[in-house]
Amino acid sequence: MKYNLYPQFKILLVDDEVAFLRSMSLTLERQGYNNLMTCSDPSLVPSFMEKEDIGLVLLDLTMPRISGQKVLSWLKEEYPNVCVIIISGVNQVDSAVECVKQGAFDYFVKTSDQNQILDGLKQAIHTQELTLENQALRSQILSNELERPDIFSKIITSDQVMWSVFRYIESIANTRQPVLISGESGVGKELIANVIHELSNCSGPLVSVNVAGVDDNVFADTLFGHSRGAFTGADKTRLGLVEKAANGTLFLDEIGDLSLASQIKLLRLLQEGEYYPVGSDKPKRMEARIVVATHQKLEELQAEGKFRKDLFFRLKTHMVNIPPLRERLADLPLLIDHFIKSACEEMNKPALTAPKSLSVSLSQYTFPGNARELKALVYDAVSQSTSNKLNCAPFEPLLSKENHLVFTESPVQFPTNTQLPTLSNMADLLVEEAMKRASNNQSLAARMLGISQPALSKRLKNMKENQHRN
Repeated sequence: MKYNLYPQFKILLVDDEVAFLRSMSLTLERQGYNNLMTCSDPSLVPSFMEKEDIGLVLLDLTMPRISGQKVLSWLKEEYPNVCVIIISGVNQVDSAVECVKQGAFDYFVKTSDQNQILDGLKQAIHTQELTLENQALRSQILSNELERPDIFSKIITSDQVMWSVFRYIESIANTRQPVLISGESGVGKELIANVIHELSNCSGPLVSVNVAGVDDNVFADTLFGHSRGAFTGADKTRLGLVEKAANGTLFLDEIGDLSLASQIKLLRLLQEGEYYPVGSDKPKRMEARIVVATHQKLEELQAEGKFRKDLFFRLKTHMVNIPPLRERLADLPLLIDHFIKSACEEMNKPALTAPKSLSVSLSQYTFPGNARELKALVYDAVSQSTSNKLNCAPFEPLLSKENHLVFTESPVQFPTNTQLPTLSNMADLLVEEAMKRASNNQSLAARMLGISQPALSKRLKNMKENQHRN
């Protein structure tokens, strides 16, 4: 009979006590971990690492000839992506602190409660699974799915919805029709505008302006420019942004905040393809491609009479919606790594590493400010870091607040006049909620539920089969 190995990577147990290796192996196998290897001679660890696909090492600290601390140091230098858990026969706080500083995922004493060790092991496996999954997705970023993937390289994502957006953008990049980019604040709408411009192969520049709060006169003067003598103080001709963006792209950000009077002027520009500089009676042809963006729901503004239907009709020829960060949680590890690297470079700091569990913890937060908010938090954390580990203090108030909201705003209630759900029903509901919060990312959902990803996959398969039977 063929058995599936779990986890997908091998777990290497390193200890000079053969009896402990045998005992721990049996314990782990009873828990369903059957992809195990044992090593009683620490000098052989390099050979194991070179030949085998090892993702997690359980390492004894006190061994003859070569100490566990030296092995740990070597592992973190040669295989930094491998999780290492120290299981020592000695309870020494100084040793534990030093090992964690060197990069150990966790530290346990052999006499600790077995469940505590198993919980730590489970967390390490889940974290490593998430890391491997994101590494695999990251490798697809520069794939043949896109004709010009290099242009999208500044947008850090492995989300399939985002990749669908990229493919759509490639298909519309060379058209002259306007593009409407929608999405919450901080999702990266300006990055998308830059990509559209680069893909269009326009010879002219990308000219950007935030139109939020711009009054009608300033809007016309900014976009269309003015002729000499058009008004008091207009002692020379001024080119508008439309003309400056000739043969290029004009990006109008926060279009949902544009006044109705200015909306009429923009509509005419789109309809007629021409405009009049302030104070001039000679029209000029528009030679720029228009890209607009908004964080507001234009359909709702239209229903409220705050946004013109005809303008919306013109703008929605090509619509690009950027999903919020909470709907693409698999991007969290990628973005955290990217922002840490960028912050370290800008602040001239040595490379920092974040706890592997950080992205899992942050997956519980809704990120109202999206990637921009995450970037600010990471930069703050980097600025406060004084060692080679990321200082996670800036995240703690955010996480404690969010966890409080999760458990207090939506308590589970059972009306007394209704029948209680069965335990099986409740388990299914819990799985559905976890998958919803994790945006269908099974690794994150499994981490939330405290089970392995294979166990979650099996439960999802059974739920699907039960639905078909019913």
